[in-house]
Amino acid sequence: MSDRPIGDYALLSDCQTAALVSRDGSVDWLCMPHFDSRATFARLLGPEAGHWSITPASPYDTQRRYLDRTLVLRTDFRMQSGAVSVTDALASGLNERGHDLGVDAPHLLLRVVECTEGRVDLDVEFAPRPEYGLVKPLLIPTQGGVWCHGGPDTLGLCSPVPLEISATARGRIGLHAGETAAFALQQVPAGTSPVLLSQDAILAQLEDTVRGWRSWSELHQSYEGPWADLVQHSGRVLQGLTFQPTGAIVAAPTTSLPEAVGGVRNWDYRFAWVRDASFTLDALWVAACPDEAEAFFQWMAHAAASDPSQESSMQIMFGIRGERDLTERVLPHLPGWRNSSPVRLGNGAWEQKQLDVYGELLSAAHRLRDYLSGLDAPTKAFLAGCADSAALRWREPDQGIWEVRSGPQHFLYSKLMCWVAVDRALKLADDLDASDRVQEWTAARDEIRAAIEENGWNEEAGAYTQAFGSAVLDASALMMPIVGFIPADAPRMRATIDAVRARLTGGNGLVYRYAGADDGLPGEEGTFLLCTFWLAQALALAGDTDAAREVFERAARCVNDVGLLSEEVDSVGGHLLGNFPQAFSHIGLINAAWAIHQAT
Repeated sequence: MSDRPIGDYALLSDCQTAALVSRDGSVDWLCMPHFDSRATFARLLGPEAGHWSITPASPYDTQRRYLDRTLVLRTDFRMQSGAVSVTDALASGLNERGHDLGVDAPHLLLRVVECTEGRVDLDVEFAPRPEYGLVKPLLIPTQGGVWCHGGPDTLGLCSPVPLEISATARGRIGLHAGETAAFALQQVPAGTSPVLLSQDAILAQLEDTVRGWRSWSELHQSYEGPWADLVQHSGRVLQGLTFQPTGAIVAAPTTSLPEAVGGVRNWDYRFAWVRDASFTLDALWVAACPDEAEAFFQWMAHAAASDPSQESSMQIMFGIRGERDLTERVLPHLPGWRNSSPVRLGNGAWEQKQLDVYGELLSAAHRLRDYLSGLDAPTKAFLAGCADSAALRWREPDQGIWEVRSGPQHFLYSKLMCWVAVDRALKLADDLDASDRVQEWTAARDEIRAAIEENGWNEEAGAYTQAFGSAVLDASALMMPIVGFIPADAPRMRATIDAVRARLTGGNGLVYRYAGADDGLPGEEGTFLLCTFWLAQALALAGDTDAAREVFERAARCVNDVGLLSEEVDSVGGHLLGNFPQAFSHIGLINAAWAIHQAT
């Protein structure tokens, strides 16, 4: 149902798309073949929008986990009559290993049922509803399964038991201990009949996918600091949110999961933000390896590249193939999760002016400088142009990091990241063939620093605040020591850290983004996991490692039973809120764990 808790879901990924599976064995979200494709199963956002469930026919208890070093899900159901496991995966291409994981993903959802004890009956319900539930397709029984016609593609369901067909395909399967039944859902272009897989072929695909994920983990994951299991799992989640054909990383694989139940702060996150770049690259450096980091940067630099003449702002986000037009629209037929409407496709923030992107892109380039010796002339010119734009435009107001839908302001974070842009450009000047700009960039860096110190500090608040001349406290000020603008133990910065802990922390001990600011939207939101991990990171940089650990562990306890985080947490009930799983939250976890590890 569309009111199931967000934390009840687990992620499957083939590094081209994602599925969400509930604790009771229902696939309630799947866009095939890619993250931004139109959903075939969208019961997450409306009860009639499609699902595929394999659920015990009698009362049961549930436990689940990912198979070691994979994103292959094992759900164990125990009933009075016996026990059964359901293993779910989005298949990787056969023999894909290491860096090649997901390159030729076959767009195949695998579900293997194994009775481990006694005798069990399970109900199978297959209700595809292409185009976010708009299409009720024609289901045609065939030898070994069901064909689904309707919408842009043909689906083939491989089933070991015959299913009763109406608008939904239903059946019951009984298994004794040691017996196995394998299901698979595959997609082919419209007008093409799928070649339904045999039981042995499905089992072989599943085993190969397990080996593929383990080869990726063995090649990439060497972090051995504190919370290693969480850090390494978060690295796999980031890999699972990577669109392998380009290297883009989506902010989340879902759309319109709300920031407050019944609210309107519901956004489509199936895109890649420039802002995420520097945070993501740091996280990939710790929890994966430089190859993934370099692929992401190369894609981002290519997608963002444009005329560096400073006549227009650089776009802040892109589609997974580099698309720029992400026009937002509403799906009125979907009620939304727990009636949180509207359900949106696209994201209107793509048209906003946000000056922080220059700093994030140049910070990413600086992080990878040892891997970017082969930059071509256009990319060098583009990156130098980003620094020029930051030096020229930092005085302008914008919409800021939180993409407010109120009027532009002189946000401190945007000024800070313009400082980062020219600071990193100075360190990259020789690599960018831009030594002639050093004097100009140095002057701009000094001028931005002076403006931040004069106008970003607010005596009334006793802290660096959200915007010049504002007393509103904002957690993004915690980024000042993280990017190297100021030591974390400097008096003003330590006062800001203490102010965030005292005045921006909710009853659950987690941090809000800001308080008391008009952001142009009605309603409230939950506490923000990324901001909480920023607080832990800033405390570690200040040398207060005991407090850093306490804050980190409070946030890390919000993971669901399979180690996944959403964007926000309800400050009263502790429920996960927002799109899920959220890359930013897992990025924050990795970077904070690394900072605490370094500090100790």
